[in-house]
Amino acid sequence: MKYLFVNSVAGFGSTGRLAAESCRALMAQGHSCVLAYGRKQEDCRDIPTVRIGTDWDCRLHGLRSRILDEQGFGSRGATRRFLAWVREYDPDVIWLHNLHGYYLHLGELFAYLRTCGKEIRWTLHDCWSFTGHCAYFDFVRCDRWKSGCHHCPQRKSYPQSLLLDRSRENYREKRELFTGIPNLRLIVPSHWLESRVKESFLKEYPVEVVYHTIDPAVFRPLPSDFRKTHHLEDKKIILGVASVWDARKGLADFLELAKLLDDQFMIVLVGLREKQRKNLPANILALPRTGTLEELVQIYSAADVFVNPSAEETFGMTTLEARRCGTEAVVYQGTACEEIVRRFGGIAVPRGADHLFQAILQLTGEAHP
Repeated sequence: MKYLFVNSVAGFGSTGRLAAESCRALMAQGHSCVLAYGRKQEDCRDIPTVRIGTDWDCRLHGLRSRILDEQGFGSRGATRRFLAWVREYDPDVIWLHNLHGYYLHLGELFAYLRTCGKEIRWTLHDCWSFTGHCAYFDFVRCDRWKSGCHHCPQRKSYPQSLLLDRSRENYREKRELFTGIPNLRLIVPSHWLESRVKESFLKEYPVEVVYHTIDPAVFRPLPSDFRKTHHLEDKKIILGVASVWDARKGLADFLELAKLLDDQFMIVLVGLREKQRKNLPANILALPRTGTLEELVQIYSAADVFVNPSAEETFGMTTLEARRCGTEAVVYQGTACEEIVRRFGGIAVPRGADHLFQAILQLTGEAHP
């Protein structure tokens, strides 16, 4: 069979790696695959890829989103050219992943999907598909997505809009475009996200929960000189990893946790921007994103405890990666990460630095009997 995967990135970041690994698995079974992407490609030399649009298309789409709050409604010409290619490729299965990311026109894409007669699968990695703006909403305790978005409290969060709030119109247009598509099946990585989908306008579709998997040949305990390189031989390392450290990822909780830990501990945070790395306390070692997966695996392997204080996750790949590298994990209750530690080991605690602190003491053998 011929498969077409569509994602904002290819082989890069968690969604790009997942899409690429799906291609590899199907190609190993003898199927034909192409991974279409919009923004960035990395480590996909063994996978046929096609880019949707250009850097210039993405910039214009991003500008439109920043000013008019029209994420998903730019790149019309790029999408039409891509769809002309799709008709020529003529896949049997179209497998969608992230459609946001300033590279696709939703109206053009779903007009084609509505009438193409193909089997369509859509893996959701966040909640953007059924909101008028945001990708997540639990952190701000918003439930307008259930009945109709308006006056978005996260207008300035990704995908950021600096001027207009078009959440009401975006919600209506998405609902009209995304519903009533024949042969569409949704795949979600957690029961947490499944429960949200079943309360949204996408509830008409069958939903399958498929936990993400990672390559055990990559994510495994490895010898590491990380401790020696950073002079942490006598420290207990508390690790946090994120591609973007925003409010919902829990950076503020790490700052509070740093106040509770004594000098036998060192917090290591990977993925901080240069501006975020300034003015941190002495017991936080701040690092940028790693250059390779092997480097990241070595950091996971060196840590004593992995902490994911994210307030909302649809899965939490970093938590699973850490567990596969043999590192204990602490996450918050009420997120999809709780499903990971329930299945692969670890501790889920109520939100707050005090709860993280007590779990860390328990896992490192420092808790008082």
